[in-house]
This record gives sequence, C-alpha cells and structure tokens, in this order.
Amino acid sequence: MRRLLNTLFVQSEDIYLALENENVVAKNNEDILARIPLIGLENIVYFGYKGASPSLMGECVKRKIGMCFLSPNGRFLARISGMNPGNVLLRKEQYRVSDDAERNILFARNFIAAKIFNARTVLERAKRDHPISFDAEKLLLVTNELKTSMKAAKNADNADTLLGIEGSAATAYFSLFDALILQQKKQFVFTKRSKRPPKDRINAMLSFAYTLLAHDTASALESVGLDAYVGFFHRDRPGRASLALDLMEELRAIYADKFVLKMINNRVIKHTDFEEREDQSVLLKDSGRKKFLTAWQEKKQEEITHPFLEEKIKWGLVPYIQALLLARTLRKDLEEYPAFLWK
Repeated sequence: MRRLLNTLFVQSEDIYLALENENVVAKNNEDILARIPLIGLENIVYFGYKGASPSLMGECVKRKIGMCFLSPNGRFLARISGMNPGNVLLRKEQYRVSDDAERNILFARNFIAAKIFNARTVLERAKRDHPISFDAEKLLLVTNELKTSMKAAKNADNADTLLGIEGSAATAYFSLFDALILQQKKQFVFTKRSKRPPKDRINAMLSFAYTLLAHDTASALESVGLDAYVGFFHRDRPGRASLALDLMEELRAIYADKFVLKMINNRVIKHTDFEEREDQSVLLKDSGRKKFLTAWQEKKQEEITHPFLEEKIKWGLVPYIQALLLARTLRKDLEEYPAFLWK
C-alpha cells in the first residue's frame, strides 16, 4: 500500500478494504494491516479482486472520494465516484483543452519533448555502459540531433510542426537501436520500425510492449476521472484511446524499449518464441507471451525515485502518477504538466 498525491494505491491482492471510524482499514483475513484516515483522501486505486466493503464504497461516494478497481495486471475494471462534480468539471476542461489548438499544444509539446529526452537518455546510458558497441561519431550526431529536436519540440506552436519533429527524432533514435542489441545478435536484427504488422522479432516485441503500456496508461487516466479517448497530440479517432497514447509517449523509450532490450540481452526471450505467418508478419507464440507478461509484471514491482515527486515508487505506478499530475494541471493546481524525465 502507498499513499501519494492524496491517492491511496493498494497493490496487494490479499488485501480487503473496509470502513472503521472514518478510516480505511486494510485487512488480510482477520489481520489489520493498516488504517488510513479518509480525511484528505481524493482517490483509492485498488489492484486486485478481493475488493472493498459496501459501507466503505458508500462513504467514499458520500465524501466524493474516487474509488477505482483494476485487475492485478492493471486492466481497468470499474470506478466508483457517485455524483462527483469534480470529475465532470475535469472532463469538461479536458474537452475544452482538446478542442483549443493554442492550449492543447502546451500539453502535446511536453509529451513529445519528454519522449525525445528519454530516448536520448537511453542512448547515452547505453554508451556509458557499453562504449565499444557504438560508432562514437554517429552516436554523437544522433544525440546532438535529439537534443536539438527536444528544444524544437518545446517551442513548437502547432500540431503539424510537432508531428514532424517527433517523426524525425524517432527516425534518428531508431537508427541506433540495433547497436543496443548486445546478445543474440544473429537472431534479433533491427533495421527499421514496422508496425502493422511487425516484420521482425524486435518489432513484434516493441508492438506488444507498446500495447501493454497503452492499456496501463488508459487505466491510469480512467482512475483519475479523465477520458482516455480524448487526446491533445493524438487526434480523435473512433476506438482509439488518444490521451493514453499521448501519456505513454514519454514512457516509450525508457520503459517499453528498455524492457524489450533487457528481455533480449538477458536471453529471457529467444528466437524460438516467435512464429512467422504467411503475410510475413512476426508474432510471439504463447510461450513467448507468457514469458513477456511475467517479466512485465516483475518490471512493475521495481522501485525507482520519481523525478518530479522525488519519492520512491514502483515502476508500475508511474502511469498513475503521471495521470494524477495531468489531472492536477488541468485543474490549474500546477502551472505546467511535469512530464516524466528520466535522468
């Protein structure tokens, strides 16, 4: 259990939540593990299936405390908020910002500038840890290009300009991605990003990781009362969780890409975990997906220090913290959205 930004996160599947004297009581069978006062709480985010007592849920509705239930893997299940005008006002503000080009670009360029910053961080860390794997001259050119792109993204004044900057930066970053493969190099070769469908094993893993990350960010946004389908950088499209895609941009390289590289370089995933189909697409077999999902959940349990909060949290909570910060910015509690900048 963890309390951050007036939100209580419950991550143990063995915990049942109950109400006792204006406190949230966390129980494991008959053992009381913790008591947290309801005063000051804004949200409770619960990962698991044991759930909460009706009396606690009713009190949360009465006090306008949001309560969100997710599966242990982070899939959104339900949210209890009662008649909460705060969520209505938050979503109305989100829709206004989405429709206002002068306002949504302020959020969009922070998402993309952070994406480029974190991509550059991945390359620079790899150079520090494995200097002989890189062409030093090419690496310097790419990291300098990314630095320039990051500054340009921060100053972009329209979506089309920002999209062009993001595309050029992604091309530069992925031009060095093959050098990040340190093991199984004959079996895992990367030439360029291919999406629909993925044409090689690395692209198959990247696409799967991005899908998982998009689900995590969508659940995080729903948990704080935002609409995951109305974005600021990714425009509206039926069936597309545009705001989830916005929020995950800053986490692609530092979270998903590094995870894929670790799976290959630590030989957790092997070439035998993939299948090639008649349309030349490459997908993970059931055995590969099982390894991937197991490691993905283990990744979520790793502790880091959040660069903005300067508090230790688990990786799995990062999308939820960023969603909370985004909601607070929309409510004007923060002057500017603090994107996740990994150093």
